[in-house]
Amino acid sequence: MSCELVERDLTAYLDRELDIDAASAIRSHLADCTACRRLVAEREALGRLVRSAPYYPAPQRLRTRVSARTGRSPWLGRFVPLAAAATLLVSVGVGTTLMRVAPTVTVAMVDQIVDGHVRSLMADHLFDVQSTDQHTVKPWFLGKLDFAPPVVDLSAIGFPLVGGRLDYLSGRPVAALVYQRQKHTINVFVSPERDGDPADVVRSERGFHIHHWVRDRMSFWAVSDLNEAELAQFVRALQTP
Repeated sequence: MSCELVERDLTAYLDRELDIDAASAIRSHLADCTACRRLVAEREALGRLVRSAPYYPAPQRLRTRVSARTGRSPWLGRFVPLAAAATLLVSVGVGTTLMRVAPTVTVAMVDQIVDGHVRSLMADHLFDVQSTDQHTVKPWFLGKLDFAPPVVDLSAIGFPLVGGRLDYLSGRPVAALVYQRQKHTINVFVSPERDGDPADVVRSERGFHIHHWVRDRMSFWAVSDLNEAELAQFVRALQTP
């Protein structure tokens, strides 16, 4: 697949509207194309900015004026799309300003983590390698990443490893390790520690619990809809050398 075809189908890919074969072809291209990974990251960042922009309801006086004109203004129908576009631009502008003046690096990263978790569940792409054997999952990443993610099986305490896949955060490839707790899926995103990585993070976002920590110069993000107490138990087990 070429970069032009990826760009053409990118919106449908991010909205999960492509069929399995087309989505798989794009993922394969992204694994080898830095430019297209950067484009995906930019599109996802724009979406997050728009979603995070504040909403201001129209004052009643404006609502009344618009309602009064709706029935007799032939240009109103043409005006609405333009107004929506203008609102989008203002929202992006406001979101960008907020990003500049507020400490939102962690907030943006948490949003990416949740997006990645939800995307893996909705697109039915939890695994590139499906196995409960850590000695099968870990070697699968060789040659696909420039680091070796630590892979452990926690089935002895009720959190079995079920597989792994290649994923992307901030336009960079990361290892995604998949664990199970009864019917709950836990995604653990692993990548080398970078300057500016946040300290330990524990928070909830959109109904999901997220934990972040750094160990042995590796950055870990765990996310799941599992209850906080059990996820914390899982995290403690992963943090134990």
